[in-house]
Amino acid sequence: MRDTLTVILAGGRGSRLESLTRDRAKPAVPFGGLYRIVDFVLSNCLNSDMRRLLLLTQYKAQSLDRHINMAWRNYFCRELGEFIDVMPPQQRIDDNWYQGTADAVYQNIYAIESAEPRDIMVLAGDHIYKMNYKPMVDFHRRMDADITIGALRVTRDDATQFGVLQTDIDHRLTGFQEKPANPIPTPDDPDICMASMGIYVFNARFLYEQLCDDATKTNSSHDFGKDIIPAAIKDYRVFAFPFLDENRKRDAYWRDVGTIDAYYEANMDLITVDPQLNLYDKVWPIRSYQPMLPPPKFVFGSDGPSSRRGEALDSIVCQGAIISGGSVARSVIGPNVRINSYAQVEDSILFDGVHVGRRCRLRRVIIDKGVHIPAETEIGYDPIADAARGFTVTDSGLVVIARGEQIEPSRGRSERVSPLSG
Repeated sequence: MRDTLTVILAGGRGSRLESLTRDRAKPAVPFGGLYRIVDFVLSNCLNSDMRRLLLLTQYKAQSLDRHINMAWRNYFCRELGEFIDVMPPQQRIDDNWYQGTADAVYQNIYAIESAEPRDIMVLAGDHIYKMNYKPMVDFHRRMDADITIGALRVTRDDATQFGVLQTDIDHRLTGFQEKPANPIPTPDDPDICMASMGIYVFNARFLYEQLCDDATKTNSSHDFGKDIIPAAIKDYRVFAFPFLDENRKRDAYWRDVGTIDAYYEANMDLITVDPQLNLYDKVWPIRSYQPMLPPPKFVFGSDGPSSRRGEALDSIVCQGAIISGGSVARSVIGPNVRINSYAQVEDSILFDGVHVGRRCRLRRVIIDKGVHIPAETEIGYDPIADAARGFTVTDSGLVVIARGEQIEPSRGRSERVSPLSG
């Protein structure tokens, strides 16, 4: 895999994940207590022996850049030709921000060419899945393909949110629909479609030619799914590669956590008895930054009418967390969280350093880093009241408290004072 260069698109705004992306890019959003979203694609690369990586950033990249430096630099040895280079917009070609996925790669074409790759793999940095990329590159070369696209089986109802692929018996593309209202199913199952995963392998010379040609077109959106791939199907060798899930479960696991509700559900998947996404896999480990913190601690266990018990049921609790006489159920508790006596946290996600005061009641809440919840505060029990306090409330009733929110102490209610940056 030394002659393959991997380009990871990690510059998305993540506007549908507001307020979690107020101060960070979408790939840098925490996930599963200990990880960042980008850790999944980077772990896939490392486990696949893909060791020449360019990470293209754009919006609010400071948090992502810091995480890469702390978590990932030590895995790559430049003396051996390995690297993970974070590439902010260079504006060497023009003064614009990236106009689309193809334009992002085009604007970094000098850095890509200097690596002299035979093939170029393009990945999205904001999806949750486990995949070995080597069989896909091998397939690409075996078929003498110009483009190979990772393909996921989805229902026809879900296919309206994807680029939908039509192939022949040899997996060669015969058609492509970008988010169609009436997607074309597979020949063997009228209820299933093959969807593009946003995973591509390109022959390097072919990609350079297509990007340079696309850059001259004023009517192009400069996107792989909308422009490059549909135009290439007729005259070039474009193939689909069926997704092989390293979770090795009955159903393949791939998630785009692009909305608050999708992000929440993907986190809640992890606390089930046998989750589809296996984080305890020694064969295909997911790596991240491991802070030097003590183990989680649960204190107080008294019984009686005024009992307080530090406990967490059906939950993930990260290192450094202290459940001090509070109760946690069906939640993801990040590092350094403290939950004080008689507090109740249910069906929630708490990021690093959240402090929950005594007798608080939290339900279906996502709380960003470092937020202090004053004693006797209730959140998640009255969506209308929570929205009136300035919190983000989704249609399903999830409440999101952004990083830097200051919450005024008050019994049975909380009020937003002002957001702080940083």
